[in-house]
Amino acid sequence: MTVRPRIKTDRPYFHLEEMVLNMGPQHPSMHGVLRLVLRLNGELVIDVDPALGYLHRGFEKLAENRTYYQYLSMLSRCDYLSGIFMEWAYVRAVEDLMEIEVPERAEYLRVIAGELNRIASHQISIGDFLLNLGTWTPFFWTFRDREDILDLLEMLTGQRMMYNYMRVGGVKEDLPDGFESACRSFLRTFPKMVDQYEQLVTDNEIFLTRTLGIGVYEPDEAVDYGLTGPNLRGSGVAWDLRKAEGYSVYPKLDFEVPVGRHGDCYDRYKCRIEEFRQSVRIIEQALDGLPGGPVNVKTPPMLRPPAGEIYRAVESPRGEWGNYLVSNGGLRPYRLKLRDPSYVAISTLPRILPGNNIADVIAIAGSLDPIMGAVDR
Repeated sequence: MTVRPRIKTDRPYFHLEEMVLNMGPQHPSMHGVLRLVLRLNGELVIDVDPALGYLHRGFEKLAENRTYYQYLSMLSRCDYLSGIFMEWAYVRAVEDLMEIEVPERAEYLRVIAGELNRIASHQISIGDFLLNLGTWTPFFWTFRDREDILDLLEMLTGQRMMYNYMRVGGVKEDLPDGFESACRSFLRTFPKMVDQYEQLVTDNEIFLTRTLGIGVYEPDEAVDYGLTGPNLRGSGVAWDLRKAEGYSVYPKLDFEVPVGRHGDCYDRYKCRIEEFRQSVRIIEQALDGLPGGPVNVKTPPMLRPPAGEIYRAVESPRGEWGNYLVSNGGLRPYRLKLRDPSYVAISTLPRILPGNNIADVIAIAGSLDPIMGAVDR
């Protein structure tokens, strides 16, 4: 594949006056309330300044005024499309700080809930990305199939988005009656739906024109910026915390890490498509190998982790979501720092957007899949 070069900005044979254009914070193609201040020469992007903060709620500071359990229920509101992973990283940090051993059945349930949440998040990512490029049908298809997953997560957690399912030492409750059969039914039909997405989109000439060679991150560049998740793996770097760190019961499960070759919008799309199929494999194995036993351990109602600091992360749909937790031995976290992959992706826009046409801004930003609830935490 030939990577499309960026357009040079110093053409001597014509001149257009530069214009400053605000794209967002309420632009219909922005993933949340992101404002991009673009400096344009005609339709060519000369410079970009991401303006953040429209959803700022002080998530990290609020942790200092909540007990460990009180703060847990807030985390699903951060990256509101992948709340399971927000909770998971947090409880992992507290558990390791307190040296709590999680029952094996609870770890399997965490994996099942997490991979269902990964599929649901990628459905919105791909659906919105394709809608931004001008196609409606895949948007409706992905949201149609996402409803089935939200039904499953509602059976499991009691909520369709703000789950509050994780607990320090396990999960809130065991599988409800009927969940396993409903989940297996979904796993049988969903791969056919993914095939439909691909038949409509993947080899579509218009889609290829809009994505091939657009928004290219070289592997070294992606690593230097700190990109993770599909945004990094699309550049050919096979880094996935489920494999690299091997947390929970992922080492017992057989799955592959999809990677791209060119680091463009197309490869980031393909990585998410392939992750649909890998998540189905993971959930099927987790259901087949689900052990018996308790789903949590008894913990005191008011947690007091010993003084110390710890960093724990999970592989969320957007990449490495981490919690750096500092405890002074009290009832509340002394400090908490959240590591968000969407913030890292937004930070690359001033480097990747200049030299592209304004129409490509939508494709590139959409392919990075940022969630502003986490960026503006």
